[in-house]
Amino acid sequence: MKDEARARKARCYADLKRKILTMAMQPGSNIDEALLSRSYEISRPPFREVLRQLAGEGYVTLVENRGAKVSEMNHKTLRDFFVAAPMIYSAVSKLAANNATDLQIQKLKETQKQFRAAIAGGDVEGRALNNERFHAIIGTMADNVYLEPSLSRLLVDHARIGMTFYQPRSPQMAENLNVAAEQHDEFIALIEAGDDRSIARLAVEHWELSRNQIELFVTPAGLDIPLDIASPARQA
Repeated sequence: MKDEARARKARCYADLKRKILTMAMQPGSNIDEALLSRSYEISRPPFREVLRQLAGEGYVTLVENRGAKVSEMNHKTLRDFFVAAPMIYSAVSKLAANNATDLQIQKLKETQKQFRAAIAGGDVEGRALNNERFHAIIGTMADNVYLEPSLSRLLVDHARIGMTFYQPRSPQMAENLNVAAEQHDEFIALIEAGDDRSIARLAVEHWELSRNQIELFVTPAGLDIPLDIASPARQA
């Protein structure tokens, strides 16, 4: 009975995390504790434990006397994200190259296979989740009590931004995804080689690729309007 209860609690945690990362639960939305605890077939106390764990990892925010809500994505958080991302990714990757274990490297390779399969199959959700998992494993490799929580919080918004700005019909974005997959392979090779200098540079390049994808969305091409359209005065 206890094993079944633990399994339901684990499923609740994993599913809420997935829904937040893939934007199925919108940033800033309230979490209905009573409704969700019933839907996951767990009682309120273990559900609150799940919320506390998710809050510690940056997925939700606990509001005193008001329950919980999905972590916000506003102007302040996005600005902080863009400022911090290259520094954190670079530092984490450098430490990963120095501290990774064989088992962690194997997990990274398996996740990379799933990431490539998601790209090939047009699985947007699978791509986002496996990309998050890939970089989370690198965070675990870094083995730093200060950087790993920062990376975890960063990856929450990185996944959500990717889901928001992804344009499946953009040839440039499709090319960027292929480059990202190739860079993942390079991450693995540099970690195996213990090349901390090269991987720190690669981390910044990888971040720039993500930023370029976002820019493709927020700065679309202008409308193709003929310049010889008659002015209102001439039409009159």
